[in-house]
Amino acid sequence: MNDLNRYLSVSPEVQSALKENRPVVALESTIISHGMPYPRNVETALRVEEIIREHGAVPATIAVIQGRMTVGCTKEQIEYLGKRGLDVPKASRRDLPVLLARGMDGATTVTTTMIAAAAAGVKIFATGGIGGVHRGAETTMDISADLEELAQTPVLVVCAGCKSILDIGLTLEYLETKGVPVLGYRTEEMPAFYTTHSGFRVDYRMEGPEDVAAAFLAKLACGLKGGMLLANPIPAQYAMDLDYINANIDAALKECAEKGIRGKAITPFLLDRIQKLTGGKSLEANIQLVYNNVAVGAEVAKALCAAQAKD
Repeated sequence: MNDLNRYLSVSPEVQSALKENRPVVALESTIISHGMPYPRNVETALRVEEIIREHGAVPATIAVIQGRMTVGCTKEQIEYLGKRGLDVPKASRRDLPVLLARGMDGATTVTTTMIAAAAAGVKIFATGGIGGVHRGAETTMDISADLEELAQTPVLVVCAGCKSILDIGLTLEYLETKGVPVLGYRTEEMPAFYTTHSGFRVDYRMEGPEDVAAAFLAKLACGLKGGMLLANPIPAQYAMDLDYINANIDAALKECAEKGIRGKAITPFLLDRIQKLTGGKSLEANIQLVYNNVAVGAEVAKALCAAQAKD
């Protein structure tokens, strides 16, 4: 017996789609348990799956359920994660072995979603924003494990850039050092999560899903290690003013420092504070950018399957 099978559970629908070269889009579960309150978290997660199906692909929400990396959670499992909320541990790469060994649950981050997706054979993953280099990392060394995962795991991640609470310039420098291509979906500028602008350029502009799929297949064919990042800007009608959101981020960062919050508790604290400071506007922007990303993810997954079918 393959030891991985003890810790990996892939739903029949996802297994069938992969076997038949039909498009599959992976989804994380931290956004369910840690991203927003119940029942909005469950409603959003189920709507995300609906959008992927509307675009002709199969959704694969990923979580650790009773010590198994579950690729393709059921509606009941999504409801369970949403109701338990913060009681579900946030599972990054370092947490995964212990959670699996102890038969525990875990809400997968970008990192662990990539790990489970790659183990199952899913190549496309859509999320909100990736982690990155935190502001002040030159002294704290606070750098998200997402960047290391992108450097080693062959999954294409569709996002709205890195979270705007981070140092976007240093995040891009780190990705360059690790050889991770950063592509802009119909943009030359790296989006900053809540906003379409950051002042930093992506490596290459991509005009459509076929361009993205071709680049990713070329990377795989050449045996180049790691994944690829597709930065997809938030729709303009939901974008927030850059100065306004930065002022709120600065206020939240100051409060974070005063309270001595560190490590993986920083991001959820900052996102929660920014939501409150913006009167809920940042949460609505977050939801809309996720909807936009999963739609693009589904189109890229379809283009990838079409290209593979030709080979």
